[in-house]
Amino acid sequence: MEEDAILQKSLKWLRDLSKGNISHELEALTLEGLQIVHAQRGSIRCNFVVPTRASDPDGNWHVGAMATLIDDVAAAAIYSVVDHVKLSLDFSISFYSTAKIQEEVEIEAKVIGEKGRLTQVVVEVTRKGNRELIALGKQWMGSDKKGMKPSQVSSKL
Repeated sequence: MEEDAILQKSLKWLRDLSKGNISHELEALTLEGLQIVHAQRGSIRCNFVVPTRASDPDGNWHVGAMATLIDDVAAAAIYSVVDHVKLSLDFSISFYSTAKIQEEVEIEAKVIGEKGRLTQVVVEVTRKGNRELIALGKQWMGSDKKGMKPSQVSSKL
């Protein structure tokens, strides 16, 4: 029962981010329309239609907007395991393809390791129709305090 409550808190946090209830405008803009389709402890899968306002000059999904979405979905997957939000310590993304505006993509985040206060997550962004890999994010997150709550995390942006 405790694990389910933690999972539900992490999903609420991600939904609130996407609606702009607890985030900065940048996150609300880049996550708007995010749909959670499956979640379990340590794993979250979402569908997302790339919005017009997240485009680069060529009509592709802007890599900065994609990075913000990857970071937040990764944080939600970690939250579902450790019951608090951690800070990004090491974050890398490999881009394999582009996604066009109004194209539907799938985002899947999986926690793959924990060591002390560090947690590692991998996030795949794939094209919804054929599962072609668009981007692969790898991230280590950590906290200097045990039990850091989402309201205690502030961005330097």
